[in-house]
Order: sequence, then structure tokens, then C-alpha cells
Amino acid sequence: MERPAPIIQFEERPGILDLGWGHPLPSLLPVEQWSAASQAAARTFGWRALTYGYAAGPGPLIEWLAEHLSRTERVRVRTSQFFVTGGASHALALVSTILTDPGDVVLVDSPTYHFALRILRDRGVQLVPAPVDSAGIDPAALDDLMTSLRSQGRRIPLLYLVATYGNPTGRSLPDRRRHELVQLAQRSGLTIVEDDTYRELSYEPVAPQSLWSIADGRAVVRIGSFSKTVAPGLRLGWLNAAPEIVRTLTGLGYVDSGGGVNHHAALTMATFGASGAYHRHVAEVRGHYLRSRDVLVDTLRAALPDFDVPSPAGGWFVWLPLDQGVRASTLRPAAEQLGVSFVEGGRFYATGQQGDDHLRLAFSFLTPEQLVEAAGRLAHAVRTVLG
Repeated sequence: MERPAPIIQFEERPGILDLGWGHPLPSLLPVEQWSAASQAAARTFGWRALTYGYAAGPGPLIEWLAEHLSRTERVRVRTSQFFVTGGASHALALVSTILTDPGDVVLVDSPTYHFALRILRDRGVQLVPAPVDSAGIDPAALDDLMTSLRSQGRRIPLLYLVATYGNPTGRSLPDRRRHELVQLAQRSGLTIVEDDTYRELSYEPVAPQSLWSIADGRAVVRIGSFSKTVAPGLRLGWLNAAPEIVRTLTGLGYVDSGGGVNHHAALTMATFGASGAYHRHVAEVRGHYLRSRDVLVDTLRAALPDFDVPSPAGGWFVWLPLDQGVRASTLRPAAEQLGVSFVEGGRFYATGQQGDDHLRLAFSFLTPEQLVEAAGRLAHAVRTVLG
């Protein structure tokens, strides 16, 4: 008999506490609150919630987002600068489709979000790592690299990075470099694609200023998503871009044919946001993930006192450096034998030739009790590999 078709992306492996999944904790997904918002949206919008939507996204969501982001970032974000998407990955696919051609050079941070590398490769571009040091992308060295590449006749339309609470590192680009990077893009014709997915999962009082707000919308496209703050199953996000880019997106054939993306979920999100439920929910999950971060970091520091265990200021990930010659590729089989897993650092580099000296550990998907056990198993695996 044929097995039932799967329902969700997560694949459970019995006996394995998997620190590799950058997913929300299931018990934190706002099932009841979302159901209430959906019913309220149906009452408010009636048949308009179930027909073809406006190409750039429904006005109620865009207006709420513009007000919300303008308040949280203390800059004005205009409604003409929004396009509602099916999540951050969809936004990156759209932007790379309209701004790149096969054979172009696309610059990427190192390390960076591994699935973004796959999305960009689908365009047939050449991914070139941007020069980095311990603080992140070095704008002066990047300027030199771009000059060299363009002298060879190469076109460089895009730079992709997660500047705030990056995946996988959890680090943020320093403020001075943010300004220098924006200035470089504006004078060189480069478009920065800023993946800003983790901004609202900040464990600091105020998150760093976005590249988008520094640039006042010029030479930066900012990607946002509700996958981390509300639920990934919504398949709902947005991008901020100059009005001419938004007009190009709304003119795409599939948008002209089908209308706005995820129209019903977008109107429900507008209702969820306007009711205050979004603000309350984000405050709740931020507090939970802060506690989960502390549990994982504190347990690892106690169990591996010779290792430099970082404590990220936002997001979902600990980027763990491996000391004493331990390699991620060697450690993973030993770890899985002891019932714990992770993502090897090499997955986050465009060349695939770096990163075997790091692990990405997600603290979002496991309970605090599971995180304590997972950290203990990982430390045991490290000691096993060290002999």
C-alpha cells in the first residue's frame, strides 16, 4: 500500500535531536490567534478576500506594513515601495529574475544563507564571494574586487547579504560598514539585496539600522518575511524597492494573470497586525527564543569550556567554531551516533571550500529541555572525536 503523501517539510528521525532545522517551535505557532484573524478578515472583506488580489498586494496589508516599519525604523516607508511576496525565497527569486541575466556575477557574503545560494544559481549566474574579515563584508576590498571584475568585462548587478542577525552567523554588519556599503552601491550601480528576515527577532533593545533605511530606498532592495515572526506556512513576505522595480514586478505575466500573491493570507495578516495580535505574538516568541538561546549557549559553554561559544544578539542560530582540529564533516557521523545533528559550515559558502571548521546550531525548533540534552550529546561527540 502506498504511503500517505507528506504534509510538512520537517522529517523526523527517531532518536535524533536535530539542531539543523531553522524552523519555529511548533507550540509557538499562533494557531488560535490566526484562526480568529481569518474569521475576522472574512467578516471585514467578504468576497473580496477570495477573489483575485491587487498586483502589488492588498492595500490593507501594505498600509499596515508601511506604518509598522516606519515606526520601528523611525523612517518613512512609502506604500509605493512594497510588493507582497510568497516569502523571502520568492522575493529573492523575483528580484534576481528581473535584475540578473545568465552569466552575470552576483556577489554574496561568506558565509551566508545556503538556500539563497541555490536560488541565485538557478539564474545561471556566477556566485563570487565578497571580501570579508571578522567584521563582515569589507567595502574597500569589495570596491577593488568590483573594479577588477568589471575590467574583465563582467557585469555585476547584485550583492546579496543578511546584514542583521545573519544566517548562519547571528552577527550584524557594523554601522560604519553599512553606510560605506550603501555609498559604494549608489556610486557604482550595484543593487544590494538585503535579506532582513530576522530583524524583529532582536534580543537587543534596538536592532541595527537597515541598509534600506540608510539608503532611503536607492540601490537597496529589502526582503522581509512573516515566516520567523508568525508562521512559515503562511508563505507570506514582502520586498521594499524603488517604485520602478515594483512596477516591473507587477507587470510580470504571472502577476498580471493571477493577481496579487497569496491574497487571502495577506488580508488575514493585515487583520492580525491591525488587531495588535502581531505585536503581542512577536513579543512572546522573542522572549522564548531569547531563553532558548541562553540555554543552548550556557550549556555548551559549560560542557565545552575550551571552545569559543558565541551568543548571537538576534535570530535563531549559533555559529560554533570548532577548535583543536575538529572538523564538521568528521564530527557529524559521530554526533548522529549519539543522537544529535547540525548543519555543517561548508553549506554556507559559495565555493564549498570553506566552513568545515564551523557548525550552525539552531535553537528555535527544540524545547529548552531538548536543547540541554542536545548540547550534552554534542559535547560528548566532540570529546569522542578528540579521543
